[in-house]
Amino acid sequence: MKNFRLKVFLTAANRLSFTKAAKELYISQPAVTKHIVALEKHFNTKLFARKGSNIELTEAGKLLQQYGTKIDNIYSLLDFEMGILQNEHKGKLVIGTSTTMTQYVIPPLMAHFHQKFKNIVIHLVNGNTEQIEKALTGNQIDLGIIEGQSKRKDFKYIDFLKDEIVLTAKSSHPLAKKGGVSLTELRSYPLLLREKGSGTLEVIEYFLKGLNYSITDFNVEMHFGSTEGIKNYILNSNSVAFLSIQSIYNELSRNELSIIDINELEMIRNFNFIVDKGNTNPLVDLFIQFALNYNF
Repeated sequence: MKNFRLKVFLTAANRLSFTKAAKELYISQPAVTKHIVALEKHFNTKLFARKGSNIELTEAGKLLQQYGTKIDNIYSLLDFEMGILQNEHKGKLVIGTSTTMTQYVIPPLMAHFHQKFKNIVIHLVNGNTEQIEKALTGNQIDLGIIEGQSKRKDFKYIDFLKDEIVLTAKSSHPLAKKGGVSLTELRSYPLLLREKGSGTLEVIEYFLKGLNYSITDFNVEMHFGSTEGIKNYILNSNSVAFLSIQSIYNELSRNELSIIDINELEMIRNFNFIVDKGNTNPLVDLFIQFALNYNF
C-alpha cells in the first residue's frame, strides 16, 4: 500500500544518488528522475540541487525527507496492525547494531526471528555506538543495539545481555603464561584499542577512570576500527588488547588467545536496546520481546 513515489524519493535522499536508488529499487535511473520531477511539480519546488557531480537535498528536500520518513513509518505501522487482525506479522524493521553485536551475537538471533516471522523484512546497519546513536536520532533506523556507559535523555534504554571486556593476548605471550598482571605492570606492554566512538573503548575508559587511570597512562600502540583487525594483529605480535569476551570464544577454544587477569579490574557491561522515547512501532516491541526470551 506504500506510496512508491515517496519510496523513490526517500531512497534517493538517503543515498544522495539517483543511480544507487535505481539499483536498490530495481528500476531505471530515468524512472527515478521521473518520480522526483513529479514530486517537485506537485510541491512546486526543487528537492535536490546539483553540486559538481554530486547531488544534495535542498531545504524543501530535507523537509520532505523528515516528513516522508514519518509517513513511511506510519505505512509500516498500518501494515503491521492489519497483519495482527489476520494473525500475521509483516513489515520492515531497520536495526542498527554495534560491531561486536553484528559479528558475534545477533546473527543466530536474527536467523531464528526470521524463521518465526517470515513476512518481516529486517535490514541490519552496522556501526560503532556513536554512529548507531546518530542513525537513531536521524530516523535512519528503528532500533539500536549498543554497548557503552553514557546514556542520552532522548533515548529509552532496555538491558539486553551482559558482557565482559577482558585483557587478551596470543597464548604464547609471556603474560598469558604468567596468567595475570597489575595495571602498573600493564603500562609497559604495547596495547591495542578500538577507535574513538566505540562503545568498547568508552567502557574501558569508564572503568579505568574509577581506578584513577586514563588511557593516556598506557602504551597505546594503535587504535583499530574493528575487533577482527585487533585479533589478527595480536596473533602476530607481542601486543595485548582489551576485547569483548563474546568476540574471542573461537580463539579461546582453539587455544590461540588467552585471557590475562587484572587483579584490580573487572569490566562488566550491558548491551542495551535503544529506541526513541516517542517510538510507536510495534515491530520494535515484537523484536525486543523475542530477543529477551531468546536462549543464548
